[in-house]
Amino acid sequence: MKPNTLLIRLVIFGAVLAFLDVCPAEHLPRLKVSENRRFLVTETGDPFFWLGDTAWELFHRLNREEAELYLKNRAERRYTVIQAVVLAELDGLRDPNAYGQLPLAVKNDPTKPNEEYFKHVDWIVSKANSLGLYIAMLPTWGNLWNHGDAVFTPENARVYGEWLGKRYQHAGLIWVLGGDRPVQNDTHREIIRAMARGIGKGDGGAHLITFHPPGGAGSAQWFHNEPWLDFNMRQNGHVAEYSGRYDQTRTDYNRTPVKPVLDAEPIYEDHPVSFDPRNLGHSIAADVRRPLYWDLFGGGFGHTYGHHSVWQMWTPQRAPRNFPLMPWREAIMQPGAAQMQHARALLESRPFLTRIPADDVLATNAIPTAWPGTGRYHFSATRDAHGSYAMVYAPVGRSFVVRLGAISGKKINAWWFNPRNGTAQAIGTFDNHQGDRKFTPPDDGEMLDWVLVLDDAAKNYPPPGTARCSR
Repeated sequence: MKPNTLLIRLVIFGAVLAFLDVCPAEHLPRLKVSENRRFLVTETGDPFFWLGDTAWELFHRLNREEAELYLKNRAERRYTVIQAVVLAELDGLRDPNAYGQLPLAVKNDPTKPNEEYFKHVDWIVSKANSLGLYIAMLPTWGNLWNHGDAVFTPENARVYGEWLGKRYQHAGLIWVLGGDRPVQNDTHREIIRAMARGIGKGDGGAHLITFHPPGGAGSAQWFHNEPWLDFNMRQNGHVAEYSGRYDQTRTDYNRTPVKPVLDAEPIYEDHPVSFDPRNLGHSIAADVRRPLYWDLFGGGFGHTYGHHSVWQMWTPQRAPRNFPLMPWREAIMQPGAAQMQHARALLESRPFLTRIPADDVLATNAIPTAWPGTGRYHFSATRDAHGSYAMVYAPVGRSFVVRLGAISGKKINAWWFNPRNGTAQAIGTFDNHQGDRKFTPPDDGEMLDWVLVLDDAAKNYPPPGTARCSR
């Protein structure tokens, strides 16, 4: 082919793409479970930090212009995963998408998908991938297999799963079965298993699969030993206390066989705390930062953020669910949404795949029982399995004591990391006598959270939060 002819064809091809407003999906590396079974990594073995956002109604309620606005916002804030549902929770089978399309061509028959609806899903997946975002795709919300309006059987779940698997075999995504509902009988269990088999056949095992459970539960409760379940997903839910919910991330971390675990639905920003807005009010940025560090330091390989207006893509023209405070376009700019990236930067600035939970770093007998006890003000710690660093999350300004024996090296570099803005300030370098040492956050007595970072000085680690590699 002559060079000029090739150039003309490329120009025409680009013009067609521009006219259709479609970008070819950027290749995102496949994801897999790390060798130590604790984390996710790319196909080349690079650590993958799951920083997710719950955009459950993304496919159902947003048009392409709105979806692009949302996705660009999350990419700018260094999110890596967007959690969205194909057959949506909010009347997804009867309420059409932004272009007037329903997901099924034949009413209540998931084996007859509507091509026009799925072209819109395709576009959003492609756009997300082009921005470096993976889609954690829920084939359906749980009410469609667990409730009186259920449309799934084991047989049609397998067929639907296989069709989805083939369609998105080459996309950058993770499959998430379930959808906020419990497995209450053998039929429910078989529907989930059949959908997993169908997806695996359709995409040839190209993508990881997990299960999104109801509030206060985890996928391990029903499927931990299933071979298709690549990692455990929890919904620690919309409470602000550590006890009884967020401590369960560590419980799942300790299960055998070992599987990675993360909290894919903690308390949302601006959500009624424990669903009780009159007595407990709505959560704020501090309420979503605490679970971020509780979960990560308790063994989570990543974490998901959520906003109460964003999951439902609420606008004043729609019926609200459970007292949203603002439209989704405003909500994507809330402070907690931007602060999640600082935890990612912090953990990526130190060796990633050797990090373990380490609450034993805290000398709890030197602290009153409420510090770092249970409830809202639980202190949590993590460290490198080889002892090159340790981190302590202090959810409130108060002195605490650390056992230095968990850290290697003759000298220790100490830092305060600010989880609100991602900055670090040096405390100093001191001799490591392998004893206990007291630390006092910069705003002692204030209701401000901090992360203490202690490094083996011989490692010459950069300031916490400093990027060690590109996105």
